[in-house]
Amino acid sequence: MSLLALVIGVIALVIAVLAYQKAGGVRDLQEQAEALRFVADNLREKTADALDKLEKSLRKPEGKKEKEEKTEK
Repeated sequence: MSLLALVIGVIALVIAVLAYQKAGGVRDLQEQAEALRFVADNLREKTADALDKLEKSLRKPEGKKEKEEKTEK
C-alpha cells in the first residue's frame, strides 16, 4: 500500500514539474523581474525630474534675491 502511495506521489511530482515548465518556469520570472526593474528606473528618473523642477520653482533666482535685498534696505 505504501509503495502505491510512493508511485502516485512521484507521478504527481513529475506532472507538477511539467506544468511549471509549461507555464513559463524560471525564465518567465526573470523576464517579469527585468520589466519591473525597467519600470522602477523610469519612475526614479521621473521623480528626480519632478523634484528638480519643484526645487527650481521654490528657490528664488540669484538676480531676484539681489533686487529684493536692495529694495528692503
